[in-house]
Parts: sequence; C-alpha cells; structure tokens
Amino acid sequence: MHITLKLFATLTDYLPAESRYTNIVELDVTEGTTIGDIISQYKLPPKWVHLVLVNGSYINPEDRATKRLIEDDVLAIWPPIAGG
Repeated sequence: MHITLKLFATLTDYLPAESRYTNIVELDVTEGTTIGDIISQYKLPPKWVHLVLVNGSYINPEDRATKRLIEDDVLAIWPPIAGG
C-alpha cells in the first residue's frame, strides 16, 4: 500500500539523502502499518516527534502507536519548534 511521509525541520535528517531537499518520501508499506511503525522504521527520537498529522488531521500522542495508515495517506511529522 502506498503512503507519503513528510518530515519537517531537523527531522529531515532522518530521510534518505535524495529526499531531504523536498522533505517527502513515497513509501510502499504493508497493510496495517501504524504511525508508530513508521516512527520506529525511520528511528525518529520520540522526544522529537511533536506534531503528527494524517491527511491534515492531528493525531494525539496516545493514538500514534496504534493508528493504522491506509492507502494514499499523507503522514506529516514536525519536531518541537522554538523561536521568537
């Protein structure tokens, strides 16, 4: 099944080199893959996984380990951002 993963800010360092400029990677994953599976696969540090959206909808932290992705989902992840 096909999904799109978008990582932002410092998380782009965890993408394959050819995807870092666009911050997007197209993935073929097995049916039943969860957000937690993708976070583990890309070895994203849990403290850096702050804002998670699937198709533009916010996913609560307690739901991320079990939220199953479906065909053509777009998973976007941002780290905590500070600034002024």
